[in-house]
Amino acid sequence: MGNAPEGSRLGAVVPGTDLSQHARLLSRVHDAVLSGQEPPAQPRTVVARSWSRVAAGGLTPDHCGASAVADFSELESRRSRTALRSVLPELRTTLTEVAEDAGFIVVVADADGVLLWREGAKTVKRAADALGFAEGARWSEQSVGTNAIGTALIEDSAVQLFSAEHYAPTHHNWSCTGSPVHDPRTGEILGVVDISGSAASVHPTTVALVRTAVRLAEATLWREHAATLERLRSRAAPLFAAGAGPALVVDEFGWVAGASGIAAPDRVAAPSAGKPVIVPGLGMCLPEPLGDGWLLRTGVGGPVIELELSLGASPQVTVRGDANWTRALSPRHAQILRALAAVGSAGVDAAGLSEVLFGDREHVVAVRAEVSRLRKHLGAVLQTQPYRFADGVRVVVT
Repeated sequence: MGNAPEGSRLGAVVPGTDLSQHARLLSRVHDAVLSGQEPPAQPRTVVARSWSRVAAGGLTPDHCGASAVADFSELESRRSRTALRSVLPELRTTLTEVAEDAGFIVVVADADGVLLWREGAKTVKRAADALGFAEGARWSEQSVGTNAIGTALIEDSAVQLFSAEHYAPTHHNWSCTGSPVHDPRTGEILGVVDISGSAASVHPTTVALVRTAVRLAEATLWREHAATLERLRSRAAPLFAAGAGPALVVDEFGWVAGASGIAAPDRVAAPSAGKPVIVPGLGMCLPEPLGDGWLLRTGVGGPVIELELSLGASPQVTVRGDANWTRALSPRHAQILRALAAVGSAGVDAAGLSEVLFGDREHVVAVRAEVSRLRKHLGAVLQTQPYRFADGVRVVVT
C-alpha cells in the first residue's frame, strides 16, 4: 500500500500541501477504493469509515442527492424548536462576518442534518444551490454520502473534507468543515456548524476556527443554563430560609440549582412526577414541582445504594436503594459503566476513557457527551473529575 494522503485525523490538509496534486491523488484513491481496486494511497481513517457506512447503506457515488427540501412551515418549525437559534448572534460574529470576504458560506444544521440557516458569499451560495445545498435540505450521510455535516453528526467530532474525500463526485470541487454543537445540559448533539467553499479555499486552520465558534456557542448555551439555575435558586430561597429540612432544587435536567442542609452533588437524575430520585449519601428524594424545576426533599432510608450492571445480550442497569428501578443500556453506555467498575474509586479521566472506548485518547469531546447523557439517567450515582461511581454506591457486575 502507498502512504496515506496528506492531512491529519481532523484536518484534510497540512500547511504547504499542493492542493491540485493532492486533489488528483484523492480522486484516484476515491475511484480505486469504491471500485474494489488497490488504491495508490489509503484514505484517512474518518473518510474510510464514512465511505464504508455509505456503501453499506446502498448509496452509490453517482446517485447521491440532497433529499427533498423541507417546506417553509416545516423549516420554520425546526428553527423555532432548536436551541441553536439563541447562538446565531455568536456564530454571525465569529464566522459569518468574514465569510463574504473569505469566499465561503456558513451553515447551521440540526441534529437530523437539515440545513436551518445559510449565510455568506453570494457566489458560493449560488454554487451551493446547484447542489441542493440549501436551507431545508437534509445533508445526512444516508442522503448525500460523506459530507462534513452528516459525517460530523455520526462521528460526533469535527470533520474536514477536501475534494474527492466527499463520496459524491459532484462534491469534489468543494471543501467543507463541520463540528457538532452539544447541549451542555444533556450532552446531546443539537446540530452542526459548517463552513463550505471551493476546494481551493481549504485551509488547515479552518478546523480550529469552526471548533472555536462551536465552543463559544456552547458557552452561550451554558450561560443561559446558569441563568435558569439562578432563577430557580431565587425561587427556592424562601423555602430554604423556612428550614424545611434537607432539600435540593434542580432544573428539569437534574442540574442542582441550590441546596439546604446537605452537601449537594452538581447533578442528579432528571426528575419526573411520581418518580423518586436516589441521591448517594441521602437515599430517596421525592420530586415536587417548583416553577421550571423541582424541589427534592430527602426521604427516610439508608444511604447505601447498589448498582447491578448486567452485561448480557441486552445490557441493563438496576439501581437499588429505598426504591428499585431498571433501565436498558446502549452498548456504548454499558461499555462506559463496565470501564468505571473496573477502575474502582480511583476513577478515570476523559482521555483514559477515550482510550478504552475508541482505542485512542483523542475522542475526549465524544466521551464527555456520552457520560453527560448517561448522567441524565443515573444522576449523582456517577461522579466526574475523574469519572467514577459515587461513594456509597456498591457496584455488582453480572
